[in-house]
Amino acid sequence: MQQPPNYLKVQLDEETPGRLDCIMNLDSETKAVELPHEHGDELRLWLRLLTCTTLIEGEVRSRLRERFDVTLPRFDLMAQLDKVPEGMTLSDVSKRMMVSNGNVTGLVERLVESGHLDRRTSDTDRRVQVIRLTKIGRAEFRKMAAEHETWIADLFSELTPKDVRELMRLLAKTKGSAQKSAQKRAL
Repeated sequence: MQQPPNYLKVQLDEETPGRLDCIMNLDSETKAVELPHEHGDELRLWLRLLTCTTLIEGEVRSRLRERFDVTLPRFDLMAQLDKVPEGMTLSDVSKRMMVSNGNVTGLVERLVESGHLDRRTSDTDRRVQVIRLTKIGRAEFRKMAAEHETWIADLFSELTPKDVRELMRLLAKTKGSAQKSAQKRAL
């Protein structure tokens, strides 16, 4: 039996509980555009941003898996560690990645087992673990990162340099608006 044209396939990401992988044939943005009188401009904008994020992230996830047999969370963890050669604590990594320590711990275990990371006890606090990329981990990450950069350039290839600058300006303004709204709500 064939799927109806407006389905949404959702599956859990195996390394990030609560995070979803989505495949959309007819996305929420399209549905909102079809019935614009039922949705405000801001809602349609949010749906467009969400659709773009989902499409781009899905493509990056697929390419990482196909080309390097690595998940996006592993790639993200290695990217954080590549910036700090002396290593980072699990707590610092989880803050930078905006995930819980538990999520980072599982990723670290698998990357230590594969030889991409090494883990040691902090010199200043024996309760704290410091992780860093191994020589092999750094070399493999940099190979992945170089290809990742070309994939991103390909995904945005229809945008002119002027389009990119304007989009960056507008997204910075959007981010500021969202942060200001969140701050007001927190008071």
